[in-house]
Amino acid sequence: MARLPRFSPAGLPALVLQRGNNRQDVFLGPDDYLHYLDCLRMAAREHDLAVHAYALRPNHVHLVATPKGPDSLSLTMQAVGRRYARYFNRVANRTGTLWEGRFRSAVFEPAPWMLPAMLYVEGNALRAGEVSTPEADRWSSYRHHAGIEASPFVSDHSAYWELGNTPFERQSNYRMLTAEGLSGRTLQTLRSHAHSGWPLGDEAFLAQLERGATRRVQPLPKGRPKKVQTPSRQVTPAAQK
Repeated sequence: MARLPRFSPAGLPALVLQRGNNRQDVFLGPDDYLHYLDCLRMAAREHDLAVHAYALRPNHVHLVATPKGPDSLSLTMQAVGRRYARYFNRVANRTGTLWEGRFRSAVFEPAPWMLPAMLYVEGNALRAGEVSTPEADRWSSYRHHAGIEASPFVSDHSAYWELGNTPFERQSNYRMLTAEGLSGRTLQTLRSHAHSGWPLGDEAFLAQLERGATRRVQPLPKGRPKKVQTPSRQVTPAAQK
């Protein structure tokens, strides 16, 4: 089956997933994580991508970001992928493909899904058992949103600003949301869309996307199309003569 064209309209946030080829590790030490973040910072600035949240895991990367132009996301991820691959192949003394094909991305409705998407991304290491507390994860934007340390390139979304009137209120409320966690159903929904790339939102949001899209924004119904039964022709007494 041919893959669908990239769908990344300007002004709408996306949940992004970039994996190592064959799920191999792409980060082997602190210098690698730092170099990737530096590549991301430069590329996002060059191509007008607002990064709201990130998480770097040993073999993949998650982002929540809003492109300011129709090609902002693709250009940013391509630049990051190329720059980091050159660096990693050099320091790891390797050749060949580093990333698993093209990155995946799913546009989502910001009002109901921005904070859950951020919590999903930043909680990745904790759910995997790689850290014992969210604060211990040095390679996600949680420490930025919790007020532990500022990230120079994270662009706080309006949904985050609405958590409070002061930085202390926002940081405190975000820590509370993190402690509460996401429901299993919400986690599964976000995970499914992150991997499939289908847009996430209510019917009105998806209908609006459909009007401006050049590709499907929802999967086709599963199974064979239902057959439409043709009404049998009624034979009138006159026709029987």
